[in-house]
Amino acid sequence: MRASRTSWRPTIGHVEVALGVLAGLVVGLAIGLLIARSRSRQDPPSGGPPMEAPLEPIGIRRLVDVMDPAAIVVDADDLVLLANASARGLGMVRADRISMPALVAAVSSARAAGSRRTEVALPEHVVGAGPRRVGVHATRLDPSGTVALLLQDVTEVRRVEEVRRDFVANVGHELKTPVGALTLLAEAVQEAADDPEAIRRFSARMRHEAERLARLVRELIDLSRLQGGDPLPALEPVPLDVIVAEAIDRTRLAAGAKGIQLTAAGQSDLIVRGVEPQLITALTNLLANAVAYSANETNVSVGTRARSGFAEIAITDDGVGIPDGDRQRVFERFYRVDQSRATATGGTGLGLAIVKHIVTNHGGSVEVWSEPGVGSTFTVRIPLAPQPDSVDLIAERELMS
Repeated sequence: MRASRTSWRPTIGHVEVALGVLAGLVVGLAIGLLIARSRSRQDPPSGGPPMEAPLEPIGIRRLVDVMDPAAIVVDADDLVLLANASARGLGMVRADRISMPALVAAVSSARAAGSRRTEVALPEHVVGAGPRRVGVHATRLDPSGTVALLLQDVTEVRRVEEVRRDFVANVGHELKTPVGALTLLAEAVQEAADDPEAIRRFSARMRHEAERLARLVRELIDLSRLQGGDPLPALEPVPLDVIVAEAIDRTRLAAGAKGIQLTAAGQSDLIVRGVEPQLITALTNLLANAVAYSANETNVSVGTRARSGFAEIAITDDGVGIPDGDRQRVFERFYRVDQSRATATGGTGLGLAIVKHIVTNHGGSVEVWSEPGVGSTFTVRIPLAPQPDSVDLIAERELMS
């Protein structure tokens, strides 16, 4: 029996604690030395000459200045005694004063209570970029009112936490729908034991819901692997024609049921660097999405070309289109432009998220152009393989066939 191996991975909380402890120790040491030196100069023995301060360890100020957490020390009059580069870069200090009222309030609270922890939102005009959130730990250092502030950017941490909460809520909602449907259908089958036609009808619906549930679980597993659970296999030269042909073949049955014509055109013999099954999955998801949101008797086309070291694959449909406000969100997990169409299309809301992660892991990009009532074009860019490998691979595949 194979022995199980458990690997410990630090969580966001572990990282925050570790950074806080490390930064606190470094800042505390530096602050203590600065205050000790200041006191030794200001308080000479009675009748004696001023005492020289002990020298700081070489590089201690430099260490405080280059550390990532922002550090600020203020005296009893709120004058800034020490502020490292991170604090000044975030716009928290102007001249010798703290520039943000929320931080001044944290200093006052810590001066009264001894310690204060809070979070502060940094507006866009202060940091010069998007709005940020910082965790603040203010500590009183001595009875005279000297206070140290340690500030850590927690914007990404909070964003990840929010995404995680949304993900759990969405998974619960998506699982509840097919599970609830299966429960109701099972009860209906039980009650229709003497009606073979009803049993066949309900059984067909049960199979449909079971397939939907299985697809959701499978896509959740795929998405988890793509997001870092498993390492990406080695990238190898893959003929783009093979990827396109396989993706079209997998989508042909769904397209035929709606009378949709699938066509492929463009530059042939392009070779990309990637993992063939993953690239086929990405293109299949885009084609399935185009078919699902296109009307009957329309066209879905795949165009390919080489451009600036990349292969561009454009999937164009004559479907319902995507409104302006939704285009940047269609690659989010479980996001749907029209929730009312979810049951009709049978989608899980994960297909485009999987596409984005596959393409990003391959060093490429995916973009969308769309016009409501006109259609959409999803364009995938994947790095091309070096030309010598391309020639050898084509020759090798021809010999094998």
